Amino acid sequence: MTLPPGFTCSTPGKVCRLKKSLYGLRQVPRQWFAKLSSKLREYGFTHSYADYSLFTYRKGDIFMALLVYVDDIVLASNDSDASNEFKAYLHTCFSIKDLGPLKCFLGIEVARGLKGLFLSQRKGNS
Repeated sequence: MTLPPGFTCSTPGKVCRLKKSLYGLRQVPRQWFAKLSSKLREYGFTHSYADYSLFTYRKGDIFMALLVYVDDIVLASNDSDASNEFKAYLHTCFSIKDLGPLKCFLGIEVARGLKGLFLSQRKGNS
């Protein structure tokens, strides 16, 4: 291994030590999902046997469902305070951005109305 350009080392024979996975490597998605899964389990989520990307949390009357797709997460909850507390926890573990209420996920548009949620798979303009 050679040192990166511009890096100088006063001790000959030393090399760089890789402390964490780098983007572009095949193991990165697996490592990220493993870390996310462990943090979710620490919080109290359980991994679904039916869907590998689904995690659920149940404590008293509080229910949260979390769905993971690559690096996107959808969180559904019946308690906004509990979901805000969980998002704060996730923010301490990872650098996350809350994009607000769900509008589109995997090509499915989500609209809110007085009678509930409406899902649509409208064909995009070509």
